[in-house]
Amino acid sequence: MEQISREDAFDLLKQYNKDKFHIRHALTVEGVMKYFAEKLGYNDDKDFWGIVGLLHDLDFEMYPNEHCIKSQEIMKENGISEKIIHATSSHGYNLTVDVKPEHEMEKILYATDELTGLIGAAALMRPSKSVQDMELKSVKKKFKDKKFAAGCSREVIESGASMLGWDLDKVIEETILAMRVDEDKINTYMSENF
Repeated sequence: MEQISREDAFDLLKQYNKDKFHIRHALTVEGVMKYFAEKLGYNDDKDFWGIVGLLHDLDFEMYPNEHCIKSQEIMKENGISEKIIHATSSHGYNLTVDVKPEHEMEKILYATDELTGLIGAAALMRPSKSVQDMELKSVKKKFKDKKFAAGCSREVIESGASMLGWDLDKVIEETILAMRVDEDKINTYMSENF
């Protein structure tokens, strides 16, 4: 199977992820990846980028100590293409695997995965509980506070920005814009299903 359908990818995700936090994160990263595919001129590959975002943490909930390792096995067993396996596992580079992000899409995933968590946590602190009114300076303030969303690695975010050749402000600002696109749709899905 060269390209798994979005529906099949989502079914697979739900097979290994029951926690609403992990489902929301997967949907958020899917949307962010699709946004960047469009923004960077990869429109033809937008669905592929989205599926990579959707499946990137496939194994994290059930196998946190084998993250990006177990997912490769699961995906192979399900006939998922090597391109998706490589792309999803590359965000664990230097953490659990030595699969280096090579394509621009993999570098985007590496840079934005942890960042979506940080931005999402910062949004929850706002009266609106939304990224719609989130500003760069608010996120940068939270970024500097190492105790805030401590599980979101600042080093990985900075390393990802460096891989892309972008400054940190650009990565943060674009990721905020990306998260705005699907926020309402994700909130609706989550409220209807959890």
